[in-house]
Amino acid sequence: MKKISLAIVALFVVIGMALSGCGNKGNDKNEFIGDKVNHTITGIDPGSGIMKATDQVIKDYGLSDWKVQSGSESTMTASLDKAIKNKKPIIITGWTPHWMFSKYDLKYLEDPKGVYGKDEEIHTVINKNFAKKDPNATKFLDQFNWSPDDMGKVMLDIQGGKSEQEAAKAWIKANQDKVNQWKKGVNKVNGKTVKLAYVSWASEIASTNVVAEVLRDLGYNVNLEQLGAGQMFAGLAKGSDDAIVAAWLPSTHADYMNQFNNKLTDLGTNLKGTKLGLVVPKYMKINSIEDLKTK
Repeated sequence: MKKISLAIVALFVVIGMALSGCGNKGNDKNEFIGDKVNHTITGIDPGSGIMKATDQVIKDYGLSDWKVQSGSESTMTASLDKAIKNKKPIIITGWTPHWMFSKYDLKYLEDPKGVYGKDEEIHTVINKNFAKKDPNATKFLDQFNWSPDDMGKVMLDIQGGKSEQEAAKAWIKANQDKVNQWKKGVNKVNGKTVKLAYVSWASEIASTNVVAEVLRDLGYNVNLEQLGAGQMFAGLAKGSDDAIVAAWLPSTHADYMNQFNNKLTDLGTNLKGTKLGLVVPKYMKINSIEDLKTK
């Protein structure tokens, strides 16, 4: 009788362990992942294109119990860093190129509904009167073009402790052939002023500072103004700023381009190969936005 009782106890222990294992597996996905991150997606600037797209993700994927927490790029990356150091789950709004993909092991969640759209490009946009005001600087801005790897090097240097100007100058010094292509047919000047606006994203800090340093080498006085996305486009349309190299199209900044279209000139792409979406650490056992749904 005692042997039978022990056998029954052992059987219940095995069953309990099996059920516990199933629960842990589910804990990494679906209804449990929401509990682990308080059903919160950590985002950036309110009103930015990626935040609007993420609001649409909530609707299209039926994630009614989820919320998108706005903030800034710096608060988002600080939250990401803290989560990874403690190997905790986190879901963020992410984009490439960005230094965080070099520093951390991250992955995009699949977007089967295509809410975030296709890969974007970064464009150079000027005030509609600037080409007439300064065709020389316009020629340079029109010829500015680089790769995600180029931008990533500058971003990593800044993240590693170099000042924005130091990182820009270091990249320029190491890439003179590319910079000379940008300056082809562009004349040196003596103290003309160019006003560049940009958003406080690591990518745009990198590109704008590189462009500013090359313009300074050409003899320009360059004023930099860091603004929110809406302010950046409004200032450019008004003429308080001359140019930006920070327009993410066709989706992220589409609303602003449409709003101010008749006051702006799009000089075209300066970088290809961008991507937007929801990003998680690779140690999280989810692979798709669909995995955020509650069963």
